[in-house]
Amino acid sequence: MVKKSRAAGRHFLQIPGPSPIPERIQQAMSRQILDHRGPEFAELATRVLRKLKTIFQTQSTVFIFPSSGTGAWEQALVNTLSPGDKVLMAETGHFAVLWRAMAENLGLEVKFLPMDWRTGVDANLIEKELRSDTSHTIKAVCMVHNETSTGCVTNIPQIRSALNATGHPALLMVDTISSVGAMDYRHDEWEVDVSIGGSQKGMMMPPGLSFSAVSPKALECSQNTCFPRSYWSWPEMNAGLDVGAFPYTPATGLIYGLDEAINLITEEGFEATFARHERLAKATRAAVSAWGLETQCRKDTDHSPAVTAVRMPDGINADAFRAHVLSTFNMSLGAGLGKVAGRVFRIGHLGDTNELTILGALAGVEMGLQNMGLSQARGGVEAAMASFSEAQSKATEKAA
Repeated sequence: MVKKSRAAGRHFLQIPGPSPIPERIQQAMSRQILDHRGPEFAELATRVLRKLKTIFQTQSTVFIFPSSGTGAWEQALVNTLSPGDKVLMAETGHFAVLWRAMAENLGLEVKFLPMDWRTGVDANLIEKELRSDTSHTIKAVCMVHNETSTGCVTNIPQIRSALNATGHPALLMVDTISSVGAMDYRHDEWEVDVSIGGSQKGMMMPPGLSFSAVSPKALECSQNTCFPRSYWSWPEMNAGLDVGAFPYTPATGLIYGLDEAINLITEEGFEATFARHERLAKATRAAVSAWGLETQCRKDTDHSPAVTAVRMPDGINADAFRAHVLSTFNMSLGAGLGKVAGRVFRIGHLGDTNELTILGALAGVEMGLQNMGLSQARGGVEAAMASFSEAQSKATEKAA
C-alpha cells in the first residue's frame, strides 16, 4: 500500500456547497449540547427562528427541519398538495430534474417545461401555461431560484408577476437552497408561498438543516392535504414554535451554528454580502472569458452570484480536469451533473469567500487548464484582478 504524502497548505474547497465554514461558526457548534427541553434551548430556538425570518425577508412562519435540502423539497410538497395534484415545473438543470422526479414519485402530476440548461425560466412561458389552465388544475408552480448545476438564476418576481397577471391561484414554491444567504431574496415582497433553503451553501454551515418560509396561504393548505405526514408535518412542527419546542429531537449543535451564521451575515450587512458575491462572480466570469471558454449560463441577466459553471472544449473531459486539479493543487471543483456530466466543471464563490480566495482558485484552474493542453488559457487571473480593481474604484467613487 502506497502511503499518501501530506499536502502543505489548506485545501481549496471551491465547490458550490458545502462551502467553507468560518471559524466562529465552528466554535459555536463545539459548545456542550443543551437539554433540548430546557429553557436555555427554548431561548436559543426562538431567537434563531426570529433571526431566520430576516434572512428570508419575511414575517411569515419559518420552520427548521433536521434534513438536507431534498427533505425540504418533500416537506413543501406533502404539506400543501395531495396525490394526483398537478404542478408546473421547468427544466432549468439537474436539481429541477430531481425535484420533478420526487414529485412524480409522490404521485403528483408534473407539467415539466423542457429547457436547454443554459438560462433561467422565461416567465412568459409560465404565464402561457397558466392562461391555458382555465380550470385551475395546476395547484403549484415550483421553481429553482439558483440552479446550482448550471449557474443560472430564475427571476422569481417575474414568475410571481405571471401568476398575478393571470389571476391564477396556484401556490408559488421556490428552491432557494443555493441562493439564500448569497443573493437577494424576498419571500414576502415577491409573494412566495413556500421558500426552502439549506444550511450548507450561502449559510456557511455543514449540511444537516433545511429551512422553510411558509405563507399563511400555504400553512392553511397544510390542514387539508391528503398526504400522510409525520416527520414532515408542518402542523406538528408549528405547535411548539412559539415556545421554541420541536416535536422531536432537534439538531442542537447545528442550531448553535445557525445562530452564529446569521450573526456573521448581519454584521457584514445584507447589501454588502450580496454585493460581495456579485463581485466574485463577475471576476470569475472575466477569467473564464480570458481563457477563451464559455460559461454554461449564456445570458448575462441570468448569471449566478453563487457559482459559475464552465464548459470544457470538445475532447477534454471535465472530470479528468477536476481530478488533475485536485491531485496537483489540492483544490476541489464542482462536477458537472446530469446532462452536463463530463462537459462542465463548476467554481463555487459563495459563503465565506473573498477576493484573494477566488484569485487563488482561479490561478489553480488556469494552471490546470494549461496542463491539460489548453495553451491559450492565460490571463484569467489578471482579468479577475482587473475586475476587482474596477469594482474597488467604483466603490471609492461612490463613498466620496
